[in-house]
Formats: sequence, structure tokens, C-alpha cells
Amino acid sequence: MRRVGNLWPSLVSWRNLYTSAYVAARGKKTRPDVATFLMNLEMEIPSLKRQLDSGEYRPGPYRTFSIHEPKQRMISAAPFRDRVVHHALVRVLEPVFECRFSRDSYACRRGFGTHRALRHASRAAARYPFVLKCDVVKFFPSLDHEILMGLVERKIKCRETLSLARRIVDGSNPQIPHVVYFPGDDLFSPNERRRGLPIGNQTSQFFANVYLDPLDHFVREVLRPGDYLRYADDFLLFGEDRRELESIRSKIEGYLQGFRLLVHERKTRVYRCRDGVGFLGWRIFPDRMRLARSNVIRFKRRARAMQSAYAEGELGWRKIHERIRAWIAHAEHGDTWRLRERVLGDLVFRRGCGVSKEALPSTTIGAGFAVPTATGTTPETGTTTTAFVVSGR
Repeated sequence: MRRVGNLWPSLVSWRNLYTSAYVAARGKKTRPDVATFLMNLEMEIPSLKRQLDSGEYRPGPYRTFSIHEPKQRMISAAPFRDRVVHHALVRVLEPVFECRFSRDSYACRRGFGTHRALRHASRAAARYPFVLKCDVVKFFPSLDHEILMGLVERKIKCRETLSLARRIVDGSNPQIPHVVYFPGDDLFSPNERRRGLPIGNQTSQFFANVYLDPLDHFVREVLRPGDYLRYADDFLLFGEDRRELESIRSKIEGYLQGFRLLVHERKTRVYRCRDGVGFLGWRIFPDRMRLARSNVIRFKRRARAMQSAYAEGELGWRKIHERIRAWIAHAEHGDTWRLRERVLGDLVFRRGCGVSKEALPSTTIGAGFAVPTATGTTPETGTTTTAFVVSGR
């Protein structure tokens, strides 16, 4: 395999560093650390470039917090200047690996993503009667640093770039403890090997694709199921025969052990496609998709929280508009109109006197949704009213 070198000049170029800073700041420019960095950009970027060129750059400490939807996860936020370096590194590594990545991998890749993955899964479910759903146990906390860097070094030979990647990987903060013994391990092996990447880093998402890319090629070129797709550590294999998929499952388990990964016993099983299979927050059937019940509950809770925040003046309709954009785009991929009407149709916020839905002009922002103008005047009282409505078709 041909290795690529001489990436360092592109990585530390002014264009790459400045572009990485602006890309890392998208949607976060109002945060104090981001605003401070951008305000002093003409000093921060040259300082960062000097540290990278001299080899003095070291990642800073992470800020960690937990989320509980849909399950508890530890999220690690790097300092903003480190996030700029993460983007700069990925921007030079991504073109090298992208031509190697399988077309069946959909996570964190330009032109791919959840919507395209769902369309692929829906087409496969309509074609095949059975599907093997696989899930890796504690995927990000289990990523082995030595195995990961070995995969990177198979494609990259630029010493400075590899050194920076190693510093970022080894600078990862401790993740949720997950001690597992694999064949050939002695008593101390699990504690001697560095493992775990922080969820939230741009580099972590990219390195996850690098780590599981051999699995994609193994499945397609060796196992050859009817169809296959993967999103991060969740992947589906479709086929005509249940027993064949069960056999494939045991082969995948053995293959992943070589990467020090375990398949989740309870979540990995063969389903009949006509009964539906859960994937990326949806339940996929041969002829339709339905939003998972956990997402229904979460959407309702968020809707109530936004309604309360708007009523108290803490949230404006423009911010609400931005927040529900992703909901709308995601919901358009399934026949979920009744759900959306029930969850989002209640988002009618008013200040002052009431304003009817019919009286408000609206601007369409998605299939079946409309956001009205923010202000109106009630003729009887002359009171100015601010309103936000999400209406039906």
C-alpha cells in the first residue's frame, strides 16, 4: 500500500489554520472562549503555528459533562484552540483516507450522513427478509491507541503529522472504565494498553471511521452479505437466510476481537425485516419508517421546554426556528406526519393578547411546517403581540 508523505506544510499553512478556526467556530461564535479566540485571531493563529512548527504544541485539559439521551454518555470538550488543531489535522488526513473508505460507511462524511443511511437501510429492508443488527460495546472508550495509530501509519508516512496525531490521541482524557480480556492477554494487559477517545472531538469521529474501515472491507469482500451499511459502531447486514446471518455474526465477533472490540450480546441479533429493526432512532420496515418511541418522548419534552422558555422570554422565535430545523429535516424521511402534528403542532406561543393561527401569515420552512412572522397587532386593543406557530399541512 502506497503511503502519503509531506502533509505537514499543508497542515500548518496559514490558509488551513485560519479556515479551521472559522469552521470550528460555526454555530458557537457567541460562546465566550470562541469569541475571545476570534477577537484575538491575528495573535492566536501565529502563536499556534509557532508551537506546531517547533513541536511545542500540547493539547490542553478537557471539560467533561454527561448527557442522558438516549443513554448516559460522557462528553469531552477540548479547549477551542485545540479544536482548531483537530480540524486542521482532519482537513489534511481526510482526503487521503476518503478514497479508501467504503461507500457503506455513513458517519461523519461529506455527502453521506444519517438521512442517506436511512434511505439505504429502507431500500435493503424492502429487498431482503432478514437483517443482522450489530452494536459494539462501549465503542469510543474501547478504541485501542496502538491499533489506531498502526492503521494511520499504514497510510501516512509524514513524521510531523503522525507525531501530532499521536499527541492528540495520547492526550485523550480517561474515559468510562471498561476492562475486557481478549485471547493472548495476561493479567495486566487491559490496564497497560491505552484506550479510549473522547466523544465530541472532530478527530475522534474521523479516527472511528479509520478504526472500523477494515471491518467494512472484511464484510463486503469476504463475508459478502446481501447488503450492508454502517453508521459509527452500529451496522446492519441484510440477507435471504437467517442461519447464514447467524454464521456471519460469529465471524464478525471473531474479527472484531483482533481490534479489541466486543459485540453487544443483547443488542446484536437477527430480525425479520417485516417486524422492523431499530436504526439511528427509527424503526425501519420494508414499506415505511417510524420514529422510535424514545425519540417521540424526547421531542415532546423538548417542545414543552421550548414553550416554557418562550413564555418566560428566555427564548426567541428565531432561536426556536433554528432548533426545530433538524427535527423537520429528520422527520421528512419517514411517514410521521401525525406524530409531528401532535408534537410540534402545540408550539403556539403568545405574549399579550391571543392571536389565532389563521390570522398569522407564515413562511414555509419544511414539508408540512410553517413559521409565522414574529409580531402582529390586535385591532381591538392595539396591543402588539409576538407569536410563534408551527402549523399543519
